[in-house]
Amino acid sequence: MVRPTQLLHPQREPAPVRPAATVLLLRDTPQGIEVLMTRRSMTASFAPGAYVFPGGGVDALDAAAHAQASRRETQSDLHLTQAIAAIRESFEELGILLARREDGTMANANDIAALDRKAPFAPQCAARGLSLAASEVFVLAHWITDRDLPRRFDVPFLVARMPEGQAPVADETEQFEPVWVRPLDALARHRAGQFFIIFPTIRTLERLQDFASVEAVLQACAATEQPLWTSCPRAGLLAGKEARYMEHETAYGELAMVCPDGQIVHALDWQSEQPTPLLRNVMRLTAPNPGVMTGPGTNSYLVGDPHTGYIAIDPGPADAEHIDRLWRAAGGQIRMIVCTHSHPDHSPGARPLQALCEPRPPILGLPSAPTARKASEFTPDRALHDLERLVLDAGMPSGEGNHTLQVLHTPGHAANHLCLVLLEDGLLFSGDHILNGSTTVIDPPDGDMTAYLDSLDRLRAACETHQIGFILPAHGYVLGDAADAIGRLKAHRLKREARIIAAMREQPEGTLDEWVASAYDDVPPRMWPVAARSLLAHIERLRALEPGNSRQ
Repeated sequence: MVRPTQLLHPQREPAPVRPAATVLLLRDTPQGIEVLMTRRSMTASFAPGAYVFPGGGVDALDAAAHAQASRRETQSDLHLTQAIAAIRESFEELGILLARREDGTMANANDIAALDRKAPFAPQCAARGLSLAASEVFVLAHWITDRDLPRRFDVPFLVARMPEGQAPVADETEQFEPVWVRPLDALARHRAGQFFIIFPTIRTLERLQDFASVEAVLQACAATEQPLWTSCPRAGLLAGKEARYMEHETAYGELAMVCPDGQIVHALDWQSEQPTPLLRNVMRLTAPNPGVMTGPGTNSYLVGDPHTGYIAIDPGPADAEHIDRLWRAAGGQIRMIVCTHSHPDHSPGARPLQALCEPRPPILGLPSAPTARKASEFTPDRALHDLERLVLDAGMPSGEGNHTLQVLHTPGHAANHLCLVLLEDGLLFSGDHILNGSTTVIDPPDGDMTAYLDSLDRLRAACETHQIGFILPAHGYVLGDAADAIGRLKAHRLKREARIIAAMREQPEGTLDEWVASAYDDVPPRMWPVAARSLLAHIERLRALEPGNSRQ
């Protein structure tokens, strides 16, 4: 857990969430699925003027109406209440009635005309012998309003088939201009500035456009009785404008660490001119070496503060301007320089940075192995030991204010690779072992796939031991939910390995290039030469695991 004293921005309590329910009414057309949307009032307190799906708050009467609704055996009490709320809201706002008569037929125009939109809903339906069709309403997604907004909702996005023979009529108070629209068209009109929709609506439409029919949507939802996704988005600044992200998107973890309470103040633009503060005791300076293998560039980190001095992690390539910026960002107070490994975008800057400092800090790390390529040869001033602790001492007997990095030897990407855990704040500096937005290359002989996977297991165990919440990689943004991120990465590697096994079985006499084309067909062909190195690492691992073979 990050110490509150190290957060950049004052803590605050986000607005409480209110229960609500939204329903996507769908219909099939020859051109694909259409969804019913309406425009909110320009004076609405939430998303004024936006095109939305009908819905609103859940109230006590919705929970009291369970006996008047049809129900699936697998439908929970909560989901039943939410379905009833969505049915009520779609009637009050649009005059759509998801209810069935005693003979099992769907409510018709006469039933709708007999009900008063402003009177209590469920009692009116009961008086006419109508059963609320809650069993025909399914949970698609679960959204929790962003932490930065003054009005917040905890809302399932439900789906139901539009009843035949009914037509939407807006209440002209909360909702206006009902329109049927294909998800693809709604998104295109929004991009053109003609159809204002908010972030959760955008992301829901993006996923909805992947379904070929209403039945396909309903079956996908019915299969689990759980949301297909759940999200409480976060926002940062990109090119000076607000940009929102879901949990699976690359910037989310960084926003969670830097602005845990949802403040929209953190700039996400990649640049190399100045350091990016992440915490009071952590800065990132990205080297100006963007590329296919380095992403936006190599991240150099400064851990510490002006009182304790700093540890520089991965000074990067020998780029004079980058080294000078790194030295200036630390005010010249660099106490140690640590290289996570010896690859040429990580360690060559160590000697030039050391030369700028007075007194000269030691260069620490692990020496490169004989298997390293020529450009990756590296000899530190002192070799680090596994589990060794590097301490920036604040000089207080209690140890308060200290910054302690624990060394973990994590071979796999390179034989001399190590990671660092900032113990007081539960942060993992992962070097190239874990990246954000891509998977690292395992390049034999210095790279070893079994060692890499074993190191992932070790890092995941360290997450529990040290309560690690965030991963700070050498390329890309900070990752959140550290243990889960590591678990997903290992699962991805093993899934890729399964594809490699399948490719080799299908083409037992195939070449490396042919196996890459098959096992990595979801990767752009321009990346296949790089992927071939990791494929070779998988092959070597598989051969070592064959009966009768032993690893040397």
